Amino acid sequence: MPGNFQLSVDALVEEGKALVEGGISNVLLFGIPETKDAAGTEAYRPDGIVPTAIRALKRALPELVVWADVCLCEYTDHGHCGLLKDDVVDNDPTVALLAKAAVAYARAGADIVAPSDMMDGRVGAIRDRLDESGLEDVVVVSYAAKYASAFYGPFREAAESPPRFGDRKGYQMDPANALEAIREVDMDIEEGADIVMVKPALPYLDIIRTIKDEFDVPVAAYNVSGEFSMIHAAAANGWLDLENAMMEALTGIRRAGADIILTYFAKDAARILRS
Repeated sequence: MPGNFQLSVDALVEEGKALVEGGISNVLLFGIPETKDAAGTEAYRPDGIVPTAIRALKRALPELVVWADVCLCEYTDHGHCGLLKDDVVDNDPTVALLAKAAVAYARAGADIVAPSDMMDGRVGAIRDRLDESGLEDVVVVSYAAKYASAFYGPFREAAESPPRFGDRKGYQMDPANALEAIREVDMDIEEGADIVMVKPALPYLDIIRTIKDEFDVPVAAYNVSGEFSMIHAAAANGWLDLENAMMEALTGIRRAGADIILTYFAKDAARILRS
């Protein structure tokens, strides 16, 4: 993933300053802990890597809108998105830990928490825990239509989070199933999601458009690592123009109906849009 790196907290603050100067107002944080265990303990520790990073960013850049990804996959030693029972992710105990993590991030200063795990009922549990904790103003962005995609590979390597066995098809969505996206989005809105997300973006432009037409909520789309890396790889081989391909891809996502685009192209796209 050219131009993307794991960052220490001090380096993250400097990167945040450069982003703000470049016209970027929002960042999404993923944490890589020093140690991992079966319960993903570092994901919800109040002084873990993500709460520490949030506090540092908010001290240095109070105007920056900080999103925190909520999942256990980067923190578990098995690489799955929740607690395991007989090598299968156990939904309900996982949801309790995800809500605990969301509260920890919000208390640290996160403006937005974004559950990406695809457990059933996690949006409602997170919303309830935030409200009970006096954190009613924290926004919940649900990865509502997250497909079991081949396009996540580069990120999983960068974040050291590929599953040690099996795959995530038991809790992520079948790429052939469009109707499930509607059901998932509807349930997450009922549970209190403020914004819903489609992930990946480019192979699912039809899903973005359908959700935008069907629901009266902001729609985000995640232009994922594989989409980013394949454009870079093709450009490196001289097969296409990097900047034009990048902007065409992002324009297509926006045209499909995305109100918000999460992308690893953000710095370069912002530079072009400001020029």
